[in-house]
Amino acid sequence: MEGNIFEKILGHDSLFVDRRAFDHAFEPSTLPHRDHEVEALVRNLVDALNGHIPSNMLLYGVPGSGKTVVTRFVLGQLLDKGEEMGQRVETYEINCRVVDTKYRVFQTIATQLARRGDTPIPFTGWPTDRVLDALIERMDGAGGVHIIVLDEIDNLVARAGDGLLYNLTSLNTSLRNSRCCIIGISNDLHFTQQLDPRVSSRLSQEDIVFHPYGAPEISDILLERVSTGLREDVLGPGVLELCSALAAQEHGDARRALDLLRISVQKAEQRSQKSVDPRHVRMAQSQLEYDQVTPVLKTLPLHQKLLLFSIRLNEENGLRNISTGETYRTYSEACMKIRVEPLTPRRISSLLNELDTLGLIMARNVSKGRGGRSKQVNSAIPKAVDAITTMSESEPLIAEAALGRYNLQGLL
Repeated sequence: MEGNIFEKILGHDSLFVDRRAFDHAFEPSTLPHRDHEVEALVRNLVDALNGHIPSNMLLYGVPGSGKTVVTRFVLGQLLDKGEEMGQRVETYEINCRVVDTKYRVFQTIATQLARRGDTPIPFTGWPTDRVLDALIERMDGAGGVHIIVLDEIDNLVARAGDGLLYNLTSLNTSLRNSRCCIIGISNDLHFTQQLDPRVSSRLSQEDIVFHPYGAPEISDILLERVSTGLREDVLGPGVLELCSALAAQEHGDARRALDLLRISVQKAEQRSQKSVDPRHVRMAQSQLEYDQVTPVLKTLPLHQKLLLFSIRLNEENGLRNISTGETYRTYSEACMKIRVEPLTPRRISSLLNELDTLGLIMARNVSKGRGGRSKQVNSAIPKAVDAITTMSESEPLIAEAALGRYNLQGLL
């Protein structure tokens, strides 16, 4: 092989002008179809420019409905206006999947407020009350209004309880020279039901629900990103519409549409083609589905793999709406073939619920009249993914079970 291996690819003209326009973290200059949500945030946060305390807020909505990008956009405008007016405003965005303890939340905000001569707060080691005292002291030292954004706040409460929220919503009783408000962002509409009533009443003084985008709205969002991120006349007929329709089917997730479009363009580039057509979108869809499902399949515990193996085996034999009894019979047979003790039917019912939560199966309860209730299950794994082969590659016992012959019920 002669020359540098990257020279051949570097010589190609890219279809992208700015690939960052398709990143989830990209902050657009306009926010199509979110005027109402932007206005609600502005009407509340304008109090910060007058030195008053804005109300605490909770923003709800399915993933990809624009909660985080709208919040960043409004806070960016708020900081610009505060600087213009000489009004001190500080904002902090905490990703609660990364910073998921009371100590780390306090430490992260206090560190951003650190000035020369302040004692550094370690990642761990101090009493939490000491970190909170340092945070209050630094907020008062800075003055102004402090806005704390807790993204995926439901994750923080699930892991660390609501004690942190009680402390944060009580900060204004301890602050003398500054003010503070909380903006929580959650995918769970029922999140506040987990909270102590005292915390809930303090936190959710104003709620905003972000409704899922429809296909035409997603198309408008993509069109704006295309004008920034792609060369002219790169997209063929129907590409934007197909990306939008596929994303709208998945709860109106605009991020899904951005991923589909970005990967579609990459597929065209990899084939040295000058335009993107719907065929590239279908290829991108298959890749996304494979990339999302495969890691989950590989890391499932053995008995969940055996259970999913049993469902797929029955489906390959032509069955749909497979009963829990039929699933358990195949599962028990698979356990016998690899000399593993099967779990009880009660435990298997629990594992089916877990697989349903992961989105790998669809389980629904059906009435059997006097016979009580039972579950019917179907696989929810995309057709492009060979689940049995994928699980076999990561678990030799599944590969062994797949070699056996099974007494399966035929299609009725």
